[in-house]
Formats: sequence, structure tokens, C-alpha cells
Amino acid sequence: MLLDADIIFAGSVAPAQHGTSRVIPRTAEITLVECLTSEQAIIKVERNLQERMIPDTFSNKNILITGGLGFIGANLAIRLVELGAQVTLVDSLIPEYGGNLFNVEPVKDRVTINIADVRDEFSMDYLVRGRDFLFNLAGQTSHLDSMRDPYKDLDINCRAQLSILEACRKHNPGVKIVFASTRQIYGKPDYLPVDEKHLLHPTDVNGINKMAGEWYHILYNNVYGIRAVSLRLTNTYGPRMRVKDARQTFLGIWIKRLLDGEPIEIWGDGLQLRDFNYVDDVVDAMLLSAADERANGKIYNLGSDETINLKTLAEKIVVLYGQGTYSIIPFPPERQVIDIGDYYSDYSLIRARLGWAPKIKLNEGLRRTLAFYRKHKELYW
Repeated sequence: MLLDADIIFAGSVAPAQHGTSRVIPRTAEITLVECLTSEQAIIKVERNLQERMIPDTFSNKNILITGGLGFIGANLAIRLVELGAQVTLVDSLIPEYGGNLFNVEPVKDRVTINIADVRDEFSMDYLVRGRDFLFNLAGQTSHLDSMRDPYKDLDINCRAQLSILEACRKHNPGVKIVFASTRQIYGKPDYLPVDEKHLLHPTDVNGINKMAGEWYHILYNNVYGIRAVSLRLTNTYGPRMRVKDARQTFLGIWIKRLLDGEPIEIWGDGLQLRDFNYVDDVVDAMLLSAADERANGKIYNLGSDETINLKTLAEKIVVLYGQGTYSIIPFPPERQVIDIGDYYSDYSLIRARLGWAPKIKLNEGLRRTLAFYRKHKELYW
């Protein structure tokens, strides 16, 4: 339903929370029919206003991105530079974690790169100072690696997050933080789609540590007033993702095998359901969450209205590429015990609160991704 009003006309003053009012610009004009379908109309207007606000929010701002040479961090950095921000990237460039200097090639002369490990408390104490925004994307993402070396996962996804927050508390309590969490913390779903009220019962060490890292951010927001928001990402894909193996996403290794002329390997029966977000949509969500004070202390799912099983996804990729094959094989035992089965998100909360919804359809996102790796294959293999 419409918030605080029955109908809002373009150019009129719309009641808002906290006794304030705002003028809905004519560029955000909506019809009476749209108003009567209330929720969609509110979301359209909200998104229009938010997107117009984004450039002013980040222009000339001092921004730190941990994991900044990785997949999502680099795409975010490129967008922020385009918005006029002063961007510093922190990345350890540990080979297993996906950092790649070529990821920021389009803006390499317009960003500052600091090769450092977020586990280094002294480096982070220095690097957080004077920042307006901190996008905290550094982490160990491999579920299997977390089971093989749980202490390393604990250090990166849990202890290091606490160290970053302590550095902010001591040296920059006014910073706004966006934390990249994961749908993995839900574990095997009790129901679908999964909303933010779903119980948390992770199936692996990575999920447990990411859950703790997320709640450290919310705790520091609530107790110390360090503004923080957590986004629970689903399967993110697109240019600059790691494709050497399945450490970051299974879709990466699928694309590598396809371009190498090898069959895509689907584990299990291929009927597992998933949802996907193209990386540009994830960047949009991060920018909206950083810019909007209503997001402080909140946790939001990201997700998609397009749900697809893995067999159909493999068929789609093969068709889009123009050639290729796939095979369905049994789960490796070490993978099967931590598999979550079907998963797709309910992202209605962030849609209603911040006006975010994915724009890039799966077919278009996959086309863009395949084109990127066709062109830059030698830099990611």
C-alpha cells in the first residue's frame, strides 16, 4: 500500500516520515492507474529519487574498498570513480582469493591501490582514517576451503572483520560501512523463497564465520553508532569474477570449461534451483545502501525474480555461446555434505525500503559475461 498517502501526483508534496515532506519531481511522474497499484508505484518513484541522489552522495568522497581488486570490489571501484569519488583499494592479492590487477584496468590511474591484508591490524588502523565510506568486501569465499582449513577462514571472515570494526571505532567512528554477507548463512532452506526472518543454520565453517562477521557489523552499529548495513548476496556473476576454479562461484568454472571446449560439469541431478544477480545490480544495491541512512543497522537479502535449475542454466549458457556440452555427474562426497539444495531469495524488503530491484535479466548478463571472457581469456585463466 502507499505510505502516508492514498495518491501522489507528480509535482505535489508527498508526506514522509518524521514530519518532513518532499516534492516528487515531474521526471518521476506516475499515472493514477499506477498509483492504484500502490506498491509498484512507490518503488518506481523511490528508485528514481535514489538514483538521482547517488552522484551527489559519492562525488569527491573518500572511499575505501577492502577486497578492492576482486570481482565485486573492482566493479564497484570502477562505478565509484565514474561518480567522482576518491577510491582506495585494499587487497592482499593472495592467489586463491580472486584479486587481479587487470580488474581495475579501466581506472588504474584514477585509484590508489594498497597491497595489504585485512588481518594486519596496523595497516587497517591507518587505512580506515579519513574515509567517508567503507565497502567491506574482503573475505574467504570458498566453502570447501573453509572445511579444509577452518582456522584461516576464521581469521579472515571473523577475526579480521572485528579488527576492521575496532579500527573504525578508534580512528574513524563517523564512517559508513557496507558489509558483503552471503546467503550461505541460511544453510539448507526450511522454506522458499528465503526471507530475512529465516533461521540461520549454516552448513559449513564459511557460513558460520560470515554470520559472525555480519553480526559484528550490526553490533557495532547498535552499540557504538558506527553506521553499518549488511547485504546477503546470492549467486553474483559477471565480468571480473574468478573463473580458474569454483572457489568464488560455480558459474566461473563453468564458463572456463565452456571456452576451453570441455563439458560443463553439473553435480547431482541438475534440478537444484538457484537465483542469480549480475554484478552491476549488486553494485547498485551497495551504493543505495551506503547512500541511504534508513539502511543503517539493517540486513537485506539480494535476489532475483528469475529462478532456474542448474541443468536448464547449463543449456542456456551453451546456446548463448553457440557451442558446448554438459554432463551430469555425482556430487563429490566432500561437496555433497555441505550442499544447500534448492535456494532462491525473497528480496522484497530491500525493494520496499530502498527501491532496489535487479535490472539485468539473466540472458543479457550471461551474454555480457561470455563476451568479457572471450576478449580477456588469457588474463583470467
